[in-house]
Amino acid sequence: MRYLHTMVRVKDVDASLHFYCTLFGLQEVRRHENEKGRFTLIFLAAPGDVAAARENAAPCLELTYNWDSEDYAGGRNFGHLAYEVDDIYAICRKLMDNGVTINRPPRDGHMAFVRSPDGISIEILQKGESLAPAEPWGLDGQYRRLVKRRGRKLQAKLAAYTGDEPSFRRIRPEISAIPVDSPA
Repeated sequence: MRYLHTMVRVKDVDASLHFYCTLFGLQEVRRHENEKGRFTLIFLAAPGDVAAARENAAPCLELTYNWDSEDYAGGRNFGHLAYEVDDIYAICRKLMDNGVTINRPPRDGHMAFVRSPDGISIEILQKGESLAPAEPWGLDGQYRRLVKRRGRKLQAKLAAYTGDEPSFRRIRPEISAIPVDSPA
């Protein structure tokens, strides 16, 4: 037995190819248009799998576009796609800089989750050992973003609870002081 592909139905071919290829880095390896069935199949592969995907038709991500308008809800009904990357922070930064929400940031330097334009959950795993914690993914960045979103009210609550310091500093004293009023 061998893995062949994961099929994902998409509503907008251009938006999906922009996300999967331009932003995420996959490459199109083949395409099949079926006039009678009124659908297009687009097979993508990770850069490290392109040769195998062209030779063996696997491993691939199959994007299925049905020409007749159809709405697909849920996105998570099959689970998720998973890809191993050389630098999890770099790919997450690239995605975030292009408007993609990082649903589960790579705080541990090992794993992150994002969603495609069609709501498909994608797990991103760091190749090899986890990377060392780095901003903006660490606790410093999370605290600053939280305070920026919630403002003074949260800052006052945290100060009252912790004696004027974020509570995680009691657990992780190596985290440097954060000017709460500074931009995140």
